[in-house]
Amino acid sequence: MTRPTGNARLRAARIAAGYSSQQSLADALTARGVPVGLRQVRRWESDAPPLPQPDIRHALVELLGQDLSALGFSVPAGAEPGRRPAASLLAPANRGPLRTSNALQPATAAADFLAVTRAHRRLYWTVAPATLHPAVSSHATLGGQLLEATAGRTREALATALAESWLLAGRVEFFDLREPDRAGDTFVRALQAAGEADDAFLGAAVLAHMAFIPGWAGRQEAAAERMVAARTYARRGPASPEFLAWLDAVEAECETRCGNTRTALNLIDHGEDVLATGGEGENPEWMDWFSPVRLAAFKGNTQLAAGHLPQARETLRRVLEELPGDADKQRSVILGDLAAVEAAAGRPIDAAAYAVSALRLLETHWYATGLERVRDVRRALTPWQHEQCIRDLDDRLYDWGAVVSALAR
Repeated sequence: MTRPTGNARLRAARIAAGYSSQQSLADALTARGVPVGLRQVRRWESDAPPLPQPDIRHALVELLGQDLSALGFSVPAGAEPGRRPAASLLAPANRGPLRTSNALQPATAAADFLAVTRAHRRLYWTVAPATLHPAVSSHATLGGQLLEATAGRTREALATALAESWLLAGRVEFFDLREPDRAGDTFVRALQAAGEADDAFLGAAVLAHMAFIPGWAGRQEAAAERMVAARTYARRGPASPEFLAWLDAVEAECETRCGNTRTALNLIDHGEDVLATGGEGENPEWMDWFSPVRLAAFKGNTQLAAGHLPQARETLRRVLEELPGDADKQRSVILGDLAAVEAAAGRPIDAAAYAVSALRLLETHWYATGLERVRDVRRALTPWQHEQCIRDLDDRLYDWGAVVSALAR
């Protein structure tokens, strides 16, 4: 693949904000009362982007959600328009040259940074998110600063590791802490770093994760647009069967959340066929969150949403048996889904038992997505809330430790 030229940061932020073409960004700016043509947007995405006029700067920042320097512009003192409140954002990955030194970093900088990134990747499965997240985001901020003091292959390798770090931070925010707005900002930074590295698969992975945000909110059109972008990036190289099947799974979950279970089941069937057929692409090292058994987990949840209770029960029980030992976060979700199956089948005792098992796991391996599943089940069990099994579930769900822990996270 030839390395693209131009302002990768602006291009990534534009795509992440839903403007799939340069013309669509120009149209959006014009609609805000600042007429901009396609030619001007092309100049902004060039190797030497000119600083926008003052009346355009505010509209551009508001539309794309980042300040001008993070969008790849060289901004003189006093020319930066107002930013969104800092509390809603992580520290930007790129704030210019290192404050401590202007020296070019050695070639080992990328390898050293990647070693920590890999360690964080492994620790994700066992370390509490509230503990891991500050370390990951601080590491990514360091990487953004280092990036400005590297060049050539070192810069490209560092940008790749930086994209993975921001992606991990966004995953923790979305799945573990349930902070979708914050995750959206972080995913934009991951996409910008992937653009700096010219890593199409990382770009596709980030865009697919970004699809979860509108997908879980029931905004099917926005989720579908991001999935189109993710699949476009994935076509730029020989993607592995696992990667392509994961894209099917992500889109299937979004469709499920939007009520389109038939479409979702067809996507999962396609993913199963892709895995069975195989392919020539190799799975990226960083893609440790997907496997055939996890595709089955997506399938079980969709079967549940579609009302196919016997099939969902069989699928989810098989997943529970086949999950690896270090998959306790996913295991809490599967137990929650099995509880939902039994609640829908009118079997409150079995539903409560699965939900309590999920809560036991969550006490040692916190996962906000798992707790959401349990809470959904408890709402479904309202008709039996005076039964002893449901009272026992409530005692576990609302004991002092659980309440304090949930609030602290």
